[in-house]
Amino acid sequence: MAAETLRADARSNRDQIVAAALILFRDKGIDVSMKEVADHAGVGVGTLYRRFPDRDALISAAAHAYLTDLADRCAAAAREERDAWSALGRFLRECALADVGAFASSVEPALHTRIQADPVSTQVRATVTDSIARLVTRAHDDGTLRSDVDAADIARLMTVQIYTRPTEDRTVAVGRVVDLLLDGIRSAAHP
Repeated sequence: MAAETLRADARSNRDQIVAAALILFRDKGIDVSMKEVADHAGVGVGTLYRRFPDRDALISAAAHAYLTDLADRCAAAAREERDAWSALGRFLRECALADVGAFASSVEPALHTRIQADPVSTQVRATVTDSIARLVTRAHDDGTLRSDVDAADIARLMTVQIYTRPTEDRTVAVGRVVDLLLDGIRSAAHP
């Protein structure tokens, strides 16, 4: 029982550290101190270093978590929405609400290089890319997506950053901007 609890605690600590790293990398870049990551995660620096022996290990874990989240979001949208167009819209809304663009711009190009060098992250990245490509193909086949819009365009739109004023409801503002984006890539045959 104690070993199972320890494993659960260790897993929880690891998850907290990765979640903190994702937030801090997004907000401050990958050069944030390991102590700040530990503090944000609510763990000691020793606990952080037991889970991640160096910055590269933490960056790799954060990259993997970031890409896995994108893959999960895309797969869920494709599986749960009634058609490819609805799935694309949901996926782009979720990316905007999750500040995918802020994370991507904060960690590029250093993280991109690390992702390409890490076989596990490369595999997850390929899953994201393939999932988006399948959605684009389905939307083209349905005639809902403009024929000149490709998977690379959708990948760029995933990283759109949307500023909202402190007095605005973020969900409403992001929804409005994403609706405008979707109107721009919708096929004229499906207004």
